[in-house]
Amino acid sequence: MTTALAHPDRFFSDRYGLTPSRLEGLLGTAVGGRVDYADLFLEYQIAEELVLEEGVVKKASRDISQGAGVRTQADVRTGYAYTGDLAIENLELAARQARVIADQAGRAGVMAVRAESRPHDLYPVAEPPVDAPLQGKVDLLHRVDALARGQDPRVRQVIASLLSEEQVILIATSEGWQIGDIRPLTRLQIRVIVEENGRRELGGFGGGGRVPFDFFLEQERWAHYTREATRQALLNLRAIEAPAGTLTVVLGPGWPGVLLHEAIGHGLEGDFNRKGVSAFTGRLGQKVASELVTVVDDGTIPNRRGSLNVDDEGTPTGRTVLIEQGILRGYMQDRLNARLMGMAPTGNGRRESFAHPPMPRMTNTFMLPGGDDPEEIVRSVPYGLYAVTFGGGQVDITSGKFVFSASEAYLIEGGRITAPVKGATLIGSGPEVLTRVSRVGHDLRLDEGVGTCGKDGQSVPVGVGLPTIRIDGITVGGTQV
Repeated sequence: MTTALAHPDRFFSDRYGLTPSRLEGLLGTAVGGRVDYADLFLEYQIAEELVLEEGVVKKASRDISQGAGVRTQADVRTGYAYTGDLAIENLELAARQARVIADQAGRAGVMAVRAESRPHDLYPVAEPPVDAPLQGKVDLLHRVDALARGQDPRVRQVIASLLSEEQVILIATSEGWQIGDIRPLTRLQIRVIVEENGRRELGGFGGGGRVPFDFFLEQERWAHYTREATRQALLNLRAIEAPAGTLTVVLGPGWPGVLLHEAIGHGLEGDFNRKGVSAFTGRLGQKVASELVTVVDDGTIPNRRGSLNVDDEGTPTGRTVLIEQGILRGYMQDRLNARLMGMAPTGNGRRESFAHPPMPRMTNTFMLPGGDDPEEIVRSVPYGLYAVTFGGGQVDITSGKFVFSASEAYLIEGGRITAPVKGATLIGSGPEVLTRVSRVGHDLRLDEGVGTCGKDGQSVPVGVGLPTIRIDGITVGGTQV
């Protein structure tokens, strides 16, 4: 087993001749004039995807990408240039271009310095998932297909995909320090289509994280994912139309935390608050939620999909308390926005690849558990909706307004979970919904490890989580007439 932070410097030095002295020279090219800070982000990534459909592997791809991005900063102005060729002359050209962009700014400010805390080693995987034998992966997809079809004769289609990555990064700065990381990532996603009397329905489930391929074989997780996807599809065959109106809604534990992520998480990212476009701007120290609500972003949970040893600026990740017992305590910050707001970076500077500059992004964002029994929370609702899984949604960062569709939900009648419903859409405002949380269960659960977050055209892996919570009065858009 290798130490995650030991390899990247040697990797880029041996393979591309990018020794520490050459990196220092490149950064020297980027700094000067009004530009007083620069950093270099080197990336080498292997990505593998296998997709089984109609009982055969219809896609098998393995892609290698490599490149570097050079960022320069002067006060609030940022220059960024990147190249997919790691030849030294191309890196020098990118450094000069980034400098020209930022050099047009006014007087430069003092940039953040290297964090003193020790980097983590959160995913010491002995065998990266991309290195696991191909035949074992193909065999697993066929086992998924066979199990799903054997669950019920109404199963018509099974689509199983296995994605694996290994990303090697190295960050060097004009302040003279370098730090790297090797990041494994894998995800097994299963979709099942069932049909009865001409009606077709879909169910989906999956999981993964910064784990080896054998993770899916342990405790037969792959079988659990398969049965869940099939169960959801069959459940939808008997679902009735969802009611509409203002209802009490109970969110189940785990994946429903995606509503928390979208409805308020983005609004707590530093850039939106520095620019004054978030519903939470200027509200630090104020009550923004029920006193039962405590929300954290934690990038230090071992092997989680959203966790990182260091963010994409080299800052070690941490556990950031965003809302504490209803009081807004902090924002998620990268280095630039932290400096401009007079705050400390929180290890939330993230980017999709070398072709993108970093920005404040979530890692694993979730609400802490309360003291209520989840079953008692349901019993406390005379009539309402119990939402277990969400599909797509939209959020307006400025207002916090959201629209989310529930892919698995049930009626609550007389304190009991009864009929499954389809077509339920939750409509509301993130900040307002937080004030209406009246019960919080003790059953915090994190999602299975499938989340991907998009922002400004960039996608990054994230995690979400939630205990069972009761929200009094959410507008539910239904299809019942």
